Amino acid sequence: MDTKIKKIQRNRRKKRIRAKIFGVSERPRLSVFRSNKYITAQLIDDSKGITLASATSKNVEGKNVLEKARAVGILIAEQAKAKKVSAAMFDRDGYLYTGSVSAVADGAREAGLKF
Repeated sequence: MDTKIKKIQRNRRKKRIRAKIFGVSERPRLSVFRSNKYITAQLIDDSKGITLASATSKNVEGKNVLEKARAVGILIAEQAKAKKVSAAMFDRDGYLYTGSVSAVADGAREAGLKF
């Protein structure tokens, strides 16, 4: 499939998801971005327009992509606990909920963050 078509399809999915999800102070949005090399997670308060916490796979140890993604989820959940946030809304950002995206969610749940 052409790369341009994939980007268009992802952006359509992203718009549908973002129309339903809005992060507030008590329950911020946990946004996941996946590139070819790294995976990044952010806790975003959309009402104020600020990022509460962020974590990336550049700073974590792991043997493969899934272990690094799970470590990113654990790291973002620990940062959320430090900010006294116990629940978040998961925003997969148009990506399919498999592989590294689901590993971030599993790691965050494992560390105590509720979706």
